[in-house]
Amino acid sequence: MQPNTENCTEDDDMQNGIALFQLTVYIPVLSLGIPLNMIAFWVFCCKLKRWTESRVYMINLIVADSCMLFALPFLMYFTRYEHPIDNLCFTIQNICFTNMSMSILIITLIATDRCIEIKFPLKAKILRSPLRSASICGVLWIILMIYSYFHPQFHDKKEKFCFRKQSAQPSYLLLMFVIFIYFIPLVIVTFCSVQVIRYLKKKTVTSSHETKLIQKAICIISVNLCVFIVCFSPFYIALLSLFAVSVAGACSLLSEVRACLHICACLANSNCCLDAFCYYFAAKEFQEFPSLFPTCTSMRSKMNQSQESQPARDQVMT
Repeated sequence: MQPNTENCTEDDDMQNGIALFQLTVYIPVLSLGIPLNMIAFWVFCCKLKRWTESRVYMINLIVADSCMLFALPFLMYFTRYEHPIDNLCFTIQNICFTNMSMSILIITLIATDRCIEIKFPLKAKILRSPLRSASICGVLWIILMIYSYFHPQFHDKKEKFCFRKQSAQPSYLLLMFVIFIYFIPLVIVTFCSVQVIRYLKKKTVTSSHETKLIQKAICIISVNLCVFIVCFSPFYIALLSLFAVSVAGACSLLSEVRACLHICACLANSNCCLDAFCYYFAAKEFQEFPSLFPTCTSMRSKMNQSQESQPARDQVMT
């Protein structure tokens, strides 16, 4: 049985309520997010001396959040008024799609990078480097930009107004997107975070100062994981609900699900402001976190010393 593909228009009162809710959420997000991202960009680009994998990831995360902050005023306008689908609409849709997805992937890379350093300390020196991190981020940016540019929903001629989808036709591409862009990264981030926390809790401490550092590190990882889940999970669960309702052809429920999707999107987009906590903890991490992994750091230093002393031994042998 084919699902009902009739157009399901949204109630004007509901649309006005969504626009008011967006205004309530996005004004504080913009007021805090713009200065916090500017400060974070200055700190990670100018103040820190040592280039690390985490620094590369954080700069890319700041860029993604800043682009999303740029798109929020347009998003509020498109929700409040019936703006036709034009080049401006297409550009803002691409920005929202690319930068939310990129934020999720970068957070996943940060969690994976930490886990690799702990679980594979000997291989970490080979597997990890700032250049490799920059290359991975560059490839992800290119893939997401190309995908968003050719995204079929952005070129749907049946739609009349920007960010106001009316067609009830289910999108199986949307289902694949939700699974690969969020739920698989969610499993990876959760697994890696749990592994790091377990390592820190099992670590033998030698002083009260080291105990405090471990508690701080556990707090950093736990807060980042909670922010990731709380911000993004409702939005992608709402997308799954939208797909299920579309498949069932329940046009009467589509307006409610779409309204829920808009509200959850506000929470997801507020992540570009909440990431400020991640920036703060990451800056602290550059000074404190490496000292919590003496196994990793000592192995790296021994490998470096071995490489530096090898030419001297060769000279003595000759």
